[in-house]
Amino acid sequence: MSERRRSAGSWIEGARAAGVDLGYPGERLGLPREGAGSVAGYGRRLGALVIDWLIALLVAAVLAGALHWSAQARSLLTLGVFGVLTWLLTGLIGTTAGKALCGLRVVRTDGRPLGPLWAFVRALLLVLVVPALIWDRDYRGLHDRAAGGIVVRR
Repeated sequence: MSERRRSAGSWIEGARAAGVDLGYPGERLGLPREGAGSVAGYGRRLGALVIDWLIALLVAAVLAGALHWSAQARSLLTLGVFGVLTWLLTGLIGTTAGKALCGLRVVRTDGRPLGPLWAFVRALLLVLVVPALIWDRDYRGLHDRAAGGIVVRR
């Protein structure tokens, strides 16, 4: 393989492919590699998101049906219900229903609870979607970084 092609391949595949040791996710934050308190992986987080979204869909469908709202209004209501549930549950108990079922919780990077204010910031950015799609090497989306939080295993 030519040097030019190898360089392009390492850029596309990330720093690890180029031989850079970045450590494991959460290492630079002082978190364990595995078990309770370790950084949650993509699979569990996605599973929790699906569960939370399904709960928001159900609540919004019941409310929209009772109020005779249109499908478009129900879609916005679903997003609003998702945001409010995420904010309140994360701020008050550190986890949502989906995260609890998947064995996850949201904490500050020092291990303390996130709290209502930062949970609100996190939820607001989460419903904007884009921040959640941009992750760092510790699996923290921009919404987590802005709130000073991280999703860990329970």
